[in-house]
Amino acid sequence: MSDLLLGAIALMLVLEGLLPFLSPQRWRSMFQKATLLSDGQIRFVGLSCMLVGMLLLLVWS
Repeated sequence: MSDLLLGAIALMLVLEGLLPFLSPQRWRSMFQKATLLSDGQIRFVGLSCMLVGMLLLLVWS
């Protein structure tokens, strides 16, 4: 189980690092726009990401 969790975290880090590596200017622009969002909007984005992730886990498990 711990190997699977570590593999998932490693994959997440690889995917999270793709945009800043490939296009740092676009990543910076997106990050600056994200800082202008309200707390509620950020929470909604976070909740949406978690729900999509859980749905994908259920579908592919």
